[in-house]
Amino acid sequence: MPAFSKLKRTHTCGELRSSDVGRDVRLNGWVNSYRNLGGLFFMDLRDRYGLTQIVINPETFDPDMLAEANRSRHEFVVAVVGKVSHRPDGTVNQKMLTGEIEIVVEQFHILAESKTPPFEIADECNAHEQLRLEYRYLDLRRGPLQEKMRLRHEVTMTVRNYLSGQGFLEIETPMLIRSTPEGARDYVVPSRVSKGRFYALPQSPQLLKQLLMVAGFDKYFQLARCLRDEDLRSDRQPEHTQIDMEMSYVTPDDVFEVAEGMMGDLFQKVLNVKLEIPFARYSYEEVMNRWGSDKPDLRFDMELVDLTERVADCGFKVFADNIKKGGVVKGIVLKDGAGYSRKYLDELTEHARKFGAGGLAWILRTADKDKSPIAKFLGDDMIAGLVSDAGAEKGDALFMVSDAKIKTEGILGQLRLFLGRKYDLARQGEWKFLWVNEFPLFEYDAENDRLQAMHNIVSYPMEEDLPLIDEGFRTDLPLSDLSHPWRRVRAQQYDLVVNGWEIASGGQRINRRGLQEKILEILGIDKQRAERMFGFLLRALEYGAPPHAGLAPGLDRVVSLMCGTESIRDVIAFPKTTNAVSVMDGAPSEIDPQQLEELGLTLKADLSS
Repeated sequence: MPAFSKLKRTHTCGELRSSDVGRDVRLNGWVNSYRNLGGLFFMDLRDRYGLTQIVINPETFDPDMLAEANRSRHEFVVAVVGKVSHRPDGTVNQKMLTGEIEIVVEQFHILAESKTPPFEIADECNAHEQLRLEYRYLDLRRGPLQEKMRLRHEVTMTVRNYLSGQGFLEIETPMLIRSTPEGARDYVVPSRVSKGRFYALPQSPQLLKQLLMVAGFDKYFQLARCLRDEDLRSDRQPEHTQIDMEMSYVTPDDVFEVAEGMMGDLFQKVLNVKLEIPFARYSYEEVMNRWGSDKPDLRFDMELVDLTERVADCGFKVFADNIKKGGVVKGIVLKDGAGYSRKYLDELTEHARKFGAGGLAWILRTADKDKSPIAKFLGDDMIAGLVSDAGAEKGDALFMVSDAKIKTEGILGQLRLFLGRKYDLARQGEWKFLWVNEFPLFEYDAENDRLQAMHNIVSYPMEEDLPLIDEGFRTDLPLSDLSHPWRRVRAQQYDLVVNGWEIASGGQRINRRGLQEKILEILGIDKQRAERMFGFLLRALEYGAPPHAGLAPGLDRVVSLMCGTESIRDVIAFPKTTNAVSVMDGAPSEIDPQQLEELGLTLKADLSS
């Protein structure tokens, strides 16, 4: 075989057209298919650009090269030298970009052989995901995954170009940092040089990008790798990429404007979709009241309705007792849902229980009359009032839940999404972006009777709520009391949501040491511990930290939504399983005892037993 320099490709397998007929070319690629029709031998060669058909005439071909072609199989890597020719009449393949031409082969050489793949390298593949992850390098040869990787590249380049054009500087932050174990668990890395000490892999560059603001880089961004040791779902991975950005001398409105411009540019250039800008803005309180979720899917209606006042004095004990304890009664209406059977209603009730409900009350507005298992407790007038308040028309179903306000809204929010997915209520082809802001700064941990940051320990309170911080230090109210001043503090914290997915989170940051120390104290971190964990940040806040705010869209989530897939594993080249395992290379794995000794580590148990 000649040296590869004499065989390397002049064109890709998706490039040649009828205008190239007569040209001498060289192609390299994988054997996608082969057909020996006796008189002629055909192959389709594949690379990431497409397919090209080659044809060999055994009667005029070199016998040694013909033998090479005859023993070639799927996924062999080959090189061909030949001339571009029109396909004969009647054999043009309009489904292929190269379907009008073929390569009449003059030389054929095998560059690398292949074992029989464990699954077919084809667009449609029925192999189990575990097997495809084990042989991910083969799975990535398939067209759909290659298209997702191409789109991901296009997204990252578009984002980079947009932010650079807006005056942002891309600055890398360290991957080996100090562990600050708040929120998700850190991945830790032992130090060989400083035995007994550890680095942490960054959950995000949050504190570091704040230091860049102190340093004077007023517009920063980074496609940042983030690592979190947390339980995984289809939209979670132990390592992910976020479009991390921060700006100085800004308010949330400025962040919204930049992010909306970036998303508008991205969707226009990558998907040719024009987004409605500016995006709708809602407070956390409003989205919970109306949709029962802080990441509502607005592609379908079905808003929550508050029925508490209507049933405050009703004869149904469950409703009445909950209202007396400060609870609420809320409902949702399913259009054309009155035809439910009792069996299905029982199944729906079980779903509601899985979401945390004690039960599910319902009214079916059939053509004959309104039906409900609690009608005898409510009476006809109350039933009529409820369906009127809810806007339930003939043929509709009204579902009701009663519990504490936030719990009731959460249950109905999940029920709303369940029904929306079951009946395909979301309007396809729509992109419903919205901002959710004014989140509570703290949330109550009943198990430990303490407060924790709802989003971020560095989020700046709403200006009008700042007095509540000091008031909370003076009150005798227990933290469990909803009226405790700290439970009423809202944060200048915001999420960007699209089609029911939270794709970004950000906020206005605290830029004064005194306020930051108060927030840490509320979270149970005294000054000594705060100095140990966050001393570098607190010291930086003493040297003129400008007001600053930022955002971090999840690149993997954005790309998966643009690709139309719900799992971010589909848009990551080498993802982990839901157990954080790489079945391809066996990570995490044991390490050599000598490495443990160098690191000054011993294992408490024999993990190999």
